[in-house]
Amino acid sequence: MDAPAPAAATPLADLQPTLDALRAAWRDRRPDAAQRRDDLARLRAVFARRLGDMADAISADFGHRARPESLIADGMTVLSEIDALRRHLRGWMRPRRVGAGWRLWPARAEVRHVPLGVVGVIAPWNYPVNLALIPLATAIAAGNHVYLKPSEHTPRSSAFLRELLAEVFPPGRVAVALGDADVGAAFAGLPFDHLVFTGSTAVGRKVMAAAAPNLTPLTLELGGKSPAIVCPDYPLDKAAARLVTGKLFNAGQTCIAPDYVLVDAARRDALVEALRYEVRGRYADAGVRAADYTHIVSDAQHARLTGLLDDARARGLTVLPLLDEVSGARALAPTVVVDPDDDAAVMREEIFGPILPVIAYRSLDAAIAFVEARERPLALYPFGERAQAEAVLARIVPGGVTVNDTLLHFAANRLPFGGVGPSGMGAYHGRAGFDAMTKALPVLWQSRIAVTDWLRPPYARIAKLVDLLAR
Repeated sequence: MDAPAPAAATPLADLQPTLDALRAAWRDRRPDAAQRRDDLARLRAVFARRLGDMADAISADFGHRARPESLIADGMTVLSEIDALRRHLRGWMRPRRVGAGWRLWPARAEVRHVPLGVVGVIAPWNYPVNLALIPLATAIAAGNHVYLKPSEHTPRSSAFLRELLAEVFPPGRVAVALGDADVGAAFAGLPFDHLVFTGSTAVGRKVMAAAAPNLTPLTLELGGKSPAIVCPDYPLDKAAARLVTGKLFNAGQTCIAPDYVLVDAARRDALVEALRYEVRGRYADAGVRAADYTHIVSDAQHARLTGLLDDARARGLTVLPLLDEVSGARALAPTVVVDPDDDAAVMREEIFGPILPVIAYRSLDAAIAFVEARERPLALYPFGERAQAEAVLARIVPGGVTVNDTLLHFAANRLPFGGVGPSGMGAYHGRAGFDAMTKALPVLWQSRIAVTDWLRPPYARIAKLVDLLAR
């Protein structure tokens, strides 16, 4: 099936009325457990049936994207998350009894997770379906209605999402806004009950500013330069294989891709050779390169990445393409930059492409200090035996960690996914997302007889009771 054609932008004047309609529908009939489970089941069924359409749309947007990467990253992850949400939903919805404390005896206390209302979702272009549907499904599981703004940089994927969601949900439950940065800015300024944004740190700051007048609660999944640290005790061949997988999946256009790798100085050149060996072993065949090597999403992104390499060459740095040839107008060869200085563009910007700086360190402490001196990353990848990996984890505070591999913590449904500081705030996936998109409502049930029946003047008559309560 051909990818859907890009659709017309949503008029700015329609944004607030659409939000109002979603909120009115939610207030009229708040989704109960049965409706939430049914919504998720229908979403899963229709999405599973249309995985091929999804892959076609994404590939058309990228110029070429390896089909297995779309099926894994934008297909499997969504299906797995929906399955986890449906499996745990009743338990998460159940009120949780907590102790009220002896001072309030015989009152009872509980916490209920109640839906917020309408959740806004602003999704990026790099995983245009995954990063739209996982927060959307989580919001549905939490009992909310959803207003989605997909990326304008992947217009066919956005059109696919609108078609898919119109097939699954009535318009009062899920709506989709399409358009460019102006639509996105107006969308971020709407008075949502919660807003989920995934994208760059720079745009995240703008989203936070737009949401501030409404005091809209935010989940911000941002970027940053996620480091890998190869400890001196870890085999280089295994580290190289897993680094290449994490770096070249989706041609490096992944917010948690390893952005640079630190390795002990004595093994720096050996790691570079191990990386070259891995890349050539995977992509030596021209047919494999054509089928399985994903392109850069746009001319602008391709130009930005080649600019990073031009800057490195102008500084006299060693720039090593790991493949002699790649085909396609927006294909960019995997490339290593050796020991860039802090002022190099590859060290100042989040790379978001198949370029990997390899930096030598004198000691593991020096490597840890190098990462600590920079903004807290979205992901961290220590490669080492238990003691050395723990030494890294004891000092660095990232958004998430995979030890001795890359990317995989994102796919673990029971692990919260989120950043810290410039790499984001809040978290979702599994229970963390359900909690973020509900209100933890405290409820105290008072007894017919309670201590407060005596807590009134004249206090002199209950002085001993006051002394007891104030202990």
